[in-house]
Amino acid sequence: MTSNSKKWDALKAAFPRTIPVMIAYGSLGMIFGVLMNVAGFNFLYPTIMSLTIVGGSLQFLAVSLLQASFAPAQIVLMTLLLQARHLFYGISMLEKYKGTGWKKPYLIYVLTDETFSITCSAGIPEGIDKGWFYFFTSLLDHAYWVIASLIGGLLGSLLTFNTEGLDFAMTAMFVVIFLEQLMKEKKHYTAAIGLISSLVCLIIFGTDVFLIPTMICMLILLTIFRKPIERSGDFNDNEFE
Repeated sequence: MTSNSKKWDALKAAFPRTIPVMIAYGSLGMIFGVLMNVAGFNFLYPTIMSLTIVGGSLQFLAVSLLQASFAPAQIVLMTLLLQARHLFYGISMLEKYKGTGWKKPYLIYVLTDETFSITCSAGIPEGIDKGWFYFFTSLLDHAYWVIASLIGGLLGSLLTFNTEGLDFAMTAMFVVIFLEQLMKEKKHYTAAIGLISSLVCLIIFGTDVFLIPTMICMLILLTIFRKPIERSGDFNDNEFE
């Protein structure tokens, strides 16, 4: 198989799996662009931010931060709290991204919640190069977000309808991905760990700060019960490679 053929096959395998992300990013990216336009920033700002920051929730927060008084310490702290979950994503992706060569820095840089969900739930078809599959999945998701932000920034001044509630598309997408992963599991150990950890931490810490404790609990429990989970087939890397 030639190099170009491997790339094309990987792209064809990755694209259908990114369609839910394209739909969600299409709406949310445009909303972000519109909000930036309403806040007084031209289309270059949301486009460059989406190209470099690659963090949806952080970028939405940045709209208000850019309008507030300069407070670098507060911005750094809020950014850390909001994006700390990616530390846990990164740890779990070390094995999957091993051997991807020059693509690895980019894969790490643009790793988002949605890309993480795809790489963990979508099995790589037989014969498809792992590195190129991960690369095109990440590249497509990144491109959707940048293009949508650009369109929103350009059209922001022309849109007058109420955009409230459109961000629910992201929540709906995560529900679909979770259900898809749940249906693939045999014993549902990982789903139970995720749900129980989230519920307990939500009760203890409240809605504002429960995310990071939840991630810590999940990481600890998945580490403790890694062997029985692997035996059950619910968290077997071979399923995805």
